[in-house]
Amino acid sequence: MTTDRTTQPTSGVGPDGYPDPADTRTMHTRMLAGDLYLADDPEIGETSAAALDLQDAYNQTSARQGPLRRVLLEQMLGSIGAGSEIRPPMYIDLGRNITIGARCFVNFNLTALDVAAITIGDDVLIGPNVQLLTPTHPVEPAPRRDKWEAAKPITIGNNVWLGGGVIVCPGVTIGENSVIGAGAVVSRDIPANVVAVGNPARVIRSI
Repeated sequence: MTTDRTTQPTSGVGPDGYPDPADTRTMHTRMLAGDLYLADDPEIGETSAAALDLQDAYNQTSARQGPLRRVLLEQMLGSIGAGSEIRPPMYIDLGRNITIGARCFVNFNLTALDVAAITIGDDVLIGPNVQLLTPTHPVEPAPRRDKWEAAKPITIGNNVWLGGGVIVCPGVTIGENSVIGAGAVVSRDIPANVVAVGNPARVIRSI
């Protein structure tokens, strides 16, 4: 079953789009829960700054520095499996919310905004200029203007191939073995063992 990803977080959100004023959790805790939060929080800022330092160091490596690249990836990401390769440059938010399985290949210019978890299985192929986008923002104009935001996790199954320029939207799951055609915008879940193309991505055949 497919799910519309345009809905906003529902945990403690009032009809005006603002979070419950009685919610006393820290912004970092709200972020990790996938609820509305404000990003101008010192804990979030320090986590992001440390991740971006590692990102910048990684993006400055050369093709001859394979061992250093591996060390930096292991420091930057939540985990990365054996035999997986990411060609720099790549761009992240926090890094530690990204997990990548074994034997994956990621081409140039991956943007992985991991405010929520991004989980990538084994043997995944990701083309150049792919965007994995977990952040969401309120539809209501006032809380969006006040910089409230949230995020929904993305899951990419084993042996998926994302063609160049694919955009995967917040909350989407792509089932194993599926192929997403170049330039597709994936705004709803894609089942296993299919080919999907277009904007919005639609299934055109089974594999």
